[in-house]
Amino acid sequence: MTRKCSLGFKKNTDAQIGIGTLIIFIAMILIASIAAAVMIQTSGILQEQAAQTGRQATQEVSSNILIRNIEGYRANDTGGQGGPSDTIDMIKINAGLHVGTSEIDISQTIITVSDGSRTNTLVYAGNERIFGTTMEGFDTDHSTNLELLLNGTTNDGPNSKLFFTANPHRDEDGSFSQSDPLMSKGDLISLYVATVSRDASGYTSLYSYDDLELKSSDLKLNPRTRMSIVISSEYGPDVSARFYTPSAYGVNMIVGLYP
Repeated sequence: MTRKCSLGFKKNTDAQIGIGTLIIFIAMILIASIAAAVMIQTSGILQEQAAQTGRQATQEVSSNILIRNIEGYRANDTGGQGGPSDTIDMIKINAGLHVGTSEIDISQTIITVSDGSRTNTLVYAGNERIFGTTMEGFDTDHSTNLELLLNGTTNDGPNSKLFFTANPHRDEDGSFSQSDPLMSKGDLISLYVATVSRDASGYTSLYSYDDLELKSSDLKLNPRTRMSIVISSEYGPDVSARFYTPSAYGVNMIVGLYP
């Protein structure tokens, strides 16, 4: 007698469910890794930007020019017109840096001068970016540059309306030169601004120079003139000095204006 045998297979899908769960788990780990990498990269960029912003903010707040005093100089006539002019025809701004200020590039500084009727916006004589050229004849010697400021022209315009010059009185670290005028801690720099009036343009002597052909700045600094001077450096807030010129100049060739 022959025995009949039958074989049967039992279906078990538990393993498939386990593999699916494993795939989902691995996918979640990959997504979390990608998200973590993006967050780490973003936080790094934000940290760098925050540090840079902090440095710039500190520089903006702490960088500041200190105006120590301002002197005015009157033109004189060596040809016999009778004494000094009735106006201030050049001003010298003696300036330094406030405590904690980083060095300032004078060539990037702009000086705005107003007599209440006219305003001249001046750039450093060695800066060629604004007008496309430096002051015509600009030299490494400040005495030459100041003389050109008073009686020279550039681009068919008088230098007195376009430029100012600068020269150090104290520069212990040697950081200042006419082509690269850097003001650093402890420096005392003089900024020279021509304010020759139309009436004084016929005079021939000013400051330490004779035989000049003075060019008018169109400013007119008579006694009791309301003056405004604003110095805008590359970094930091603008520095301003507003004052009235003295009620009379008398016979003085040099007049104290500020403070």
